[in-house]
Amino acid sequence: MKKQFQIFTEITKLRITIFVTITTMFGFIAATNSIGVNILLPTIGILLLACGSAALNHFQERKTDAMMDRTKNRPIPSGKISASSVLTISLSLIILGSLLLFIGSGLLTLAFGLLNLIWYNGVYTPLKKISALAIIPGSLVGAIPPLVGWVAGGGYLFDPQIILISFFFFIWQIPHFWLLLMVLDKDYQKAGFPTLTQIFNQRQLGRITFIWIVATGVTGLLIPLFQISQNEFINYSLFIAALWLAYKSINLLHQTQETSAFRFAFRSINYFALFVVLVVSIDKLFVS
Repeated sequence: MKKQFQIFTEITKLRITIFVTITTMFGFIAATNSIGVNILLPTIGILLLACGSAALNHFQERKTDAMMDRTKNRPIPSGKISASSVLTISLSLIILGSLLLFIGSGLLTLAFGLLNLIWYNGVYTPLKKISALAIIPGSLVGAIPPLVGWVAGGGYLFDPQIILISFFFFIWQIPHFWLLLMVLDKDYQKAGFPTLTQIFNQRQLGRITFIWIVATGVTGLLIPLFQISQNEFINYSLFIAALWLAYKSINLLHQTQETSAFRFAFRSINYFALFVVLVVSIDKLFVS
């Protein structure tokens, strides 16, 4: 049983899909300034939909996964589970997640949930085999989950606040994908994927990545300006966190040959996104 559960968590990329679920909850809280039982169905629905999308990605990339050191031990290439079983699990999760989204929040929420799945599995996944710059349009998959939560909470679709929140997660997703691609550069080349080092040299990559990270910090500073967070202490904490992120990423301008610098920046930018979600949620639920 434990072995089956481990396989399930691997094919559904549970750590990633939980973060997708958290950003959906963040959108819901931002729209309603509250949290109650009505958040359950859209939250579980988006979690199942994201798990189904991740499993479908395992099925789609089973051949290239077998060529890469990082992924050759994944459940399908290592023979722990058949590709057809993963496809069945994926479709089951997608159908169940879609039903829960529709029942819990209606057709518009379901439409955005499915749009995210189509964008990730139907656009980004095949596009990254063609161009390393696919990560830019692919980063829309980070922007849509909070929008799903916002709509599920009854928020107006074109409200400037949700546009800014989605823009923040879009900007964050670019260096997130970008850094991952650089850390795993040789592995991706082995599987035949186009990589950023085929387009830019190391110095250019370091500078471009630093600019993306600073852009993420600056976008985070727009949150108080759009009155998404209103507490003075929380706004100052966002400012300090953005400064910390930029300061810690300066190494990218000097240590462009060091993979460890990219790994550290990868962790830092993800901690920053989690911090923004945490403090703004506290502001919405307990302070404002």
